[in-house]
Formats: sequence, structure tokens, C-alpha cells
Amino acid sequence: MQRVLIIDEKPEEIINLKTILEGEYEITTAHTVKEALDYAETGRHSLILLDTAMPEMEDFKLLKDIQERVMPWHIPVLLITEGSDTEREERGLVLGAADHVVRPFYPLLLKTRVDTHVRMYQYRKKDEQQETMTDQITGVANRQRYELNRTLRWQEAVRLNVPVSICMFDLDKFRAYNEQYGYPAGDKVLASVAGAVSSKLKRSTDFFARYGGEEFIAVILGGEDSAVFEHMKKIRQAVEELQIPHGGSAFQRITVSIGGVTVVPQIGDKYDTYFEIVENMLAEAKQSGRNQVVWMNKEMDKLKEHMD
Repeated sequence: MQRVLIIDEKPEEIINLKTILEGEYEITTAHTVKEALDYAETGRHSLILLDTAMPEMEDFKLLKDIQERVMPWHIPVLLITEGSDTEREERGLVLGAADHVVRPFYPLLLKTRVDTHVRMYQYRKKDEQQETMTDQITGVANRQRYELNRTLRWQEAVRLNVPVSICMFDLDKFRAYNEQYGYPAGDKVLASVAGAVSSKLKRSTDFFARYGGEEFIAVILGGEDSAVFEHMKKIRQAVEELQIPHGGSAFQRITVSIGGVTVVPQIGDKYDTYFEIVENMLAEAKQSGRNQVVWMNKEMDKLKEHMD
């Protein structure tokens, strides 16, 4: 349930507002300036209702102070005005209030305005969260989102007693590519490779992210080790088939090396233990000539792609 903060020094007015909104929102009330500022700076509310009749609103100082406290979250403030005081309404809107509601309240109108601004705030918040979890160059999940998802998928694999595969992808000779073609061209390559890989990891149990630099990572819930290994070979081939020229590579095109492991984790098993295996498999793929997949299966036997 979303939280609404009501700031009003008159108890009877707070009771009136709570009666209208309490069934749909968790209501916090503040009767003094200190309470108002203390609650506002927690950032826990989706909307603030502020009475303009409070003495501290004579020059809108309280509104200005609240705006400073909620700035990191951009929480909307709705002003409560008396009748048609258009001058104060305009002044409040200029200072950053999102809207106003007029006393005496019409319950349906009040609820509609509150609902609208709460929904807008939640949509904006969701968009901002999504943006902070997305790699800006490739459009796939970023390292921060990976760190959150890896734990959840590992725990789910333990709970369901199903396999989980961890895969790391590294673009071959990518530093040389950037030096030869420039970083803007390199960014386009990263986006193209991310698109090719993510197009083949579309199941709800597949998670794919940019790990950093020229490295990507996938965590796949379910699926037998041999099947995931074969699928990684197809992904490696899909990257090669992009036919992106790379004069600094022995293959004369952009390629990717892949290392991974499939495990059925048990209680007490550590994700980082198997991540080290992934890094070792990737290192072997690169040391063995690049543009290939090296995998460790559930029995800790190595699967290695045989290149023509």
C-alpha cells in the first residue's frame, strides 16, 4: 500500500482527509513543522498533502523546506487551499507544488487527484529504477542488476533442486578493435553483440547482462548441461555471423569466447565458488585460440568445443 503524508495543524481536518483516503493508502500525519520535515526526509511517501493555512506557509517557507528534503525522490506535494485563492495556488505551483486541492473537499475529486499523482510518481520511480539497472550502451541489464539477480536465481535453484548455468562471454581482441576503429565503433559492436546474444536468451528463466568492459554474463535457471553447452555454441556462432570486420583478429571478424558451468546447487554451496570455475573456463577458451566454448558440466567434467 502506498504511503501519503498529510501535514495540517488542525486535527479535525486531518481526520476528514484520513476518512476519505485511509482505505486505499497508508496515512502518516504531521501536526508540526518538525514532524513534517522529519517524515518528509525519510523518502517513504508517494505523495504529500500540505495545508497552505499553516502559519509556516505565510511565505511558503515550509513548502520550500519540504521540497529540499524530498528532492532526491521528487515526491509530489499537493497544496490544500481555502476556496478560490488563485494567487496562493499560482505561487505554490511556481515553487514546485505538483497540484492543489480545495477545501471543502469533494471526496471523489480529492481521491481522483491523489490517485493520479501517486500513479504518476510510481511510474516515474519505476522508470528511474529501470534506467539505473540498464547498461546505457547495450540496452541490456547492467552489473548492478546482475548482482541482484544472481542471488535470487541461485536461491531459486537451491529451493527447486534444479540446474543453474553461469556463462561468461568475452569479445576477442576487443582492445585491439577499439585502438584500430575507435571507441564509438566499439560501442556499436558491444550493442550488436548484446542484441545477438539476448535474442537467443529470451526465456523468463534466462538472465543476461553486461558485466563490464567487453564482458557479458548470463545466469540460466533450468536446462541440462549438455543442452546449455550446445546453445552456447549456437550463440557463439551467431556473434561470428554478424560479420563485423576486425582486422586485429585472426578470424578477421568480431568473435566471442565463452566459459561456463552447470551445477545443481545445494544448501551451503557458494555462488562465488562456481563463478571462479566460469572464469577459469573462459580463460581456457581464450588460451586455446578464442572463438570457442569451454564448459564444466554437473559431474565437473569439461566440455570443449572442437573447432574446425
